[in-house]
Amino acid sequence: MSNLWSEMAMLLQPLWTFVLGHAPLLRSPFFPLLFSLSVYLSFCLPFLLLDTLSTRWAWVLRYKLQPQSSISWSSVRRCLALTLYNHLVFIFPLTVLHWYLRRVHLPEEAPPLPRLLAQVLVCLLLFDFQSFTWHLLHHRVPWLYRTFHKVHHTYTSTSALTAEYSGAWETLSLGLFAAANPLLLGCHPLTELAFFVVNIWLSVEDHCGYDLPWATHRLVPLGLYGGARHHDLHHLKSKCNFAPYFTHWDRLAGTLQTQD
Repeated sequence: MSNLWSEMAMLLQPLWTFVLGHAPLLRSPFFPLLFSLSVYLSFCLPFLLLDTLSTRWAWVLRYKLQPQSSISWSSVRRCLALTLYNHLVFIFPLTVLHWYLRRVHLPEEAPPLPRLLAQVLVCLLLFDFQSFTWHLLHHRVPWLYRTFHKVHHTYTSTSALTAEYSGAWETLSLGLFAAANPLLLGCHPLTELAFFVVNIWLSVEDHCGYDLPWATHRLVPLGLYGGARHHDLHHLKSKCNFAPYFTHWDRLAGTLQTQD
């Protein structure tokens, strides 16, 4: 059994060795900011391209969840400006503080692939529960909604860049959940990076505004995952679908809605 575990670890060793080759960057206080922004904007770009093509090609428009809506360049600039502002003014100082208090530890060995996959899934499930609770509370308490969460609902028609269109409190709260979960589980740094990449992708896909044939909710069986259609309904109606990814918490709370 130990030999099999070692072989599983070796599957990720070349990737981790490549990552370790950039250890000075990983240990830099600038890395979390650069990593978060570059991954987020890279994931947004394909959907921005679809937004541009949807005004010209009908075959793209048919996948749009709200085909009557269109994305303006002024809204793109507003979303980008707020995202950059939150990252530079609020997130960056906190990452520098975290870097100062907790130096980055980079082990030589990669984690076994099954452990990485299992811990990424557990991190996602934890984040889903934390976000559901936070989100539901901020909708049920009017003061919290008006003061903190209303900014995120500026746009009733979602697009990729609206994923991080939120105030400082919301950005920092959800960022804290995402950062804390791998630490609580004692995850390997590669597992932590994998979770961040998956989490950012799912958040962007949730807000992309398209129900594409290869979307995550079409790959996960039994309606266990909500996806873009699920979250678009939340932005449209505001009283349903509070969990960011999975559907079980909304089912239990009676807040799940699967169609208009």
